[in-house]
Amino acid sequence: MRFSEDRLTAFTAANGVQRRVHVWAPDAPSAVILAIHGGMAHGGDYLTPALYFRRHGIATVAYDLCGHQDLRRVDIPAFDVFLDDSLLFLQWVKQQYPGLPVYVMGHSMGALIATHLALSRFAGEAAVRGYILSSPYYVNAIKVSPVLMALAGVLGALAPRMKVPLASLTDQLTHDGAITARHHDDERDGIRATEITVRFGNALTKAQQGLAARMPAWRQPLFAVVAGADQLADADAAEAMLKSVPAPLLTYRRYPQNFHENFNELNREQIFADILAWMAATARQ
Repeated sequence: MRFSEDRLTAFTAANGVQRRVHVWAPDAPSAVILAIHGGMAHGGDYLTPALYFRRHGIATVAYDLCGHQDLRRVDIPAFDVFLDDSLLFLQWVKQQYPGLPVYVMGHSMGALIATHLALSRFAGEAAVRGYILSSPYYVNAIKVSPVLMALAGVLGALAPRMKVPLASLTDQLTHDGAITARHHDDERDGIRATEITVRFGNALTKAQQGLAARMPAWRQPLFAVVAGADQLADADAAEAMLKSVPAPLLTYRRYPQNFHENFNELNREQIFADILAWMAATARQ
């Protein structure tokens, strides 16, 4: 398979649509990672961490989010569709891997989604043992035209599927040239999106608003890694928000030289080893 999955399957989303699920799993996993991909990406992007954790007896499952599956321009009806679908996906994961501890992993927009899940839909969920966040998209680091920002609400109402002017940052996601080449291949083949709509951009902006005030209410173990050279998500803002989580729950790493995709960066093996040790520690709690 294209991303070295053990299998591809599907689950039924909130609107009745079948969403593709990428599965990397050893024969008898001891835990399962429920992975949520970033904006304009796809579930197959979890290839690198999934193969590492599979070698260590842990399964990874990732679904292609609403508005992303094989689409060149991302559009969603509202941010809540991610939360609705992820809640159903958690139920699917629990059925597929009964009794196993679940760790929710989110990168970029996926980390934003996972944060909302932790503070709302997944709160009190006994199967979820902790969260692993990479480069959370809490605050945008990309400079946006003030005129476009002022018109965003109007355009969202009048032309929700209008394309947002967006410079490509594909070459600034990781220092790993092979993975950058893979991203370009995915864009060429229509697997990875290259455009977003005004409605999608507005949905993310609204999901970011007010989140900082809610972070102190976090109640489960959290491993977070921030990329210091991130050109998409504001690293300093993310750090401040993450460090407002109760200190006993937070394990925090910041890598000054990393680009946005920590799980695809050159130091990823160290990051994965740290996550694995953290997972073992949470299992003993």
